[in-house]
Amino acid sequence: MKLSARNQLNGKITNVELGAVMANVKIEVTEPNVITAVITKESAEKLGLTNGDDVTAIIKSTEVIIGK
Repeated sequence: MKLSARNQLNGKITNVELGAVMANVKIEVTEPNVITAVITKESAEKLGLTNGDDVTAIIKSTEVIIGK
């Protein structure tokens, strides 16, 4: 996946917590070790996010987007 965003961190999902509307996704990265992304439950399910997945955290000024 190629994106123009420069703030990208590759990592591995260590935990996915699905709520009624939102999902908390923990991603282990080299630096700063772990970041947390809060995304919609629909997005987490659509991407099929599970522990151990290799993903890229794309950081915008006000939010984190996950690409798989």
